Amino acid sequence: MNAVQIRSAERALSVGTWLIVGGAMLFSILTVTPLMERHSPKGWEWTAPILPLVVDAAVVIVVRLDSVLATLGGHGGRWPIALRWMTGAMTLALNVADSALKKDLVGAAVHAVAPLLLIVTAETGLAYRRAITAAQSARETQLKAERAERERAAAERREAQERRQREEREHAAQLAREQREHEALIAREQTAREDAARREERERAEARERAEREAREHREQMREQQQAERERLEREAAQRRERDRLEREQEARRQQQERAEREARERAALLAAGPVNEKLPEDKARLVVHASFGEGLPVRAAAELCGWSTGWVSARYQEHRDGTGLVLEGASS
Repeated sequence: MNAVQIRSAERALSVGTWLIVGGAMLFSILTVTPLMERHSPKGWEWTAPILPLVVDAAVVIVVRLDSVLATLGGHGGRWPIALRWMTGAMTLALNVADSALKKDLVGAAVHAVAPLLLIVTAETGLAYRRAITAAQSARETQLKAERAERERAAAERREAQERRQREEREHAAQLAREQREHEALIAREQTAREDAARREERERAEARERAEREAREHREQMREQQQAERERLEREAAQRRERDRLEREQEARRQQQERAEREARERAALLAAGPVNEKLPEDKARLVVHASFGEGLPVRAAAELCGWSTGWVSARYQEHRDGTGLVLEGASS
């Protein structure tokens, strides 16, 4: 069944159910009201239709809410079942009570038709709606599976098409690459022929130049000897200058090492004094902070050694990290 047929069946079930409910309510009111008038206190006969209306209203609530829950696939539990059967039993009892009191079995059977039909219709409608809901769920599941299968098939077709396109692109690229290689081979052969021709021409030119060069070589030999002597003297002078430069660099490194050792001793002397109880002068405090930074001491330890706050010491540490601390230290010293 398609969705249109399912909706048509639901409408038919709903219309039929409410027709039966309406007819049973009307029949029940007409049947029970005379009974209630005879059993009401004098002067209160006008309240006779209230009881059948209340019972029938409960029947309407049960039928309506059961249809909604069945459509949603839910279940109300035991209380809706109890209310459904209680209202059905009450409707049945009220409808057959008058005939039963008169011992009229035929009348009791006739008046039992509408309540029994109402009870069975309520139960049957609930079962039908649950079955329709289950069928709809199964159909939706089937449709989802079919849609997923179609999507998977479409994805496979797209993948196959992309693979074919990729193979075609690779084949075209291979053909283009072979064409380029063939053209490159032709170009290399042409270049090789041109190189051979230029090489022959160059060899002939070199042969002519060789004869001229041999004539010049004799004239230049003496000049080259003189040039070699000058170059030897220049090399000796350059070697002397290099030795002097190395000696100067050695001396500079030695002085730098001595300065580093002296600074290390000065830092050790500043740090060896230990924590102080009062703030040192700023210039001396800067020296202590510089020594602490060089030794990798934490900010708090440097603050204890100079007596200044950790914030001030942190600022000096940041200056050293930024490269401005050395300038400040040189200015303070």
